[in-house]
Amino acid sequence: MGARTRVLYAIVTGAGGATEVGELVTLAQADGWDVCILASPNGARFIDAEALAAQTGYPVRSEFKVPGTKDLLPPPDAVIAAPLTTSSMAKWAAGIGDTLPLALLVETTGAGLPVVAVPRGRAAQFQFPPVAAAMSNLTDWGVRFIRVNGGEPVPWAAALKSLD
Repeated sequence: MGARTRVLYAIVTGAGGATEVGELVTLAQADGWDVCILASPNGARFIDAEALAAQTGYPVRSEFKVPGTKDLLPPPDAVIAAPLTTSSMAKWAAGIGDTLPLALLVETTGAGLPVVAVPRGRAAQFQFPPVAAAMSNLTDWGVRFIRVNGGEPVPWAAALKSLD
């Protein structure tokens, strides 16, 4: 029996750069990853779920599954949360899993899986004490952050490389 392919969960929230998550899929697949896309309710408005499902071979998930039903996605080996809103980052650090992507971020961080996050927001948002504390706490808990300036594209290749 062959080795299982590594599975990457790409978590997308409603921030600038979400529309380009297909670039991450292409890069990760070229690096041997199976990729599953999970979008927050607002992130789902930014992406073409049908095209991403065709590209990945998995449905794009944005809602919790019905209890007792089979999971449609394989379990992850690593996670990239990009772009990540400061609101989602603060909720994640507080353990608030009120959306599927946040619940998975809480779970995967708690399990010690490799997680890379690319937060997007205005400078004042990052200076707000709960947001700054969230980033500090998540860093202490092993999350790797890549910061970019507001108008810059999401550094998909750097995020993928940070998993190594």
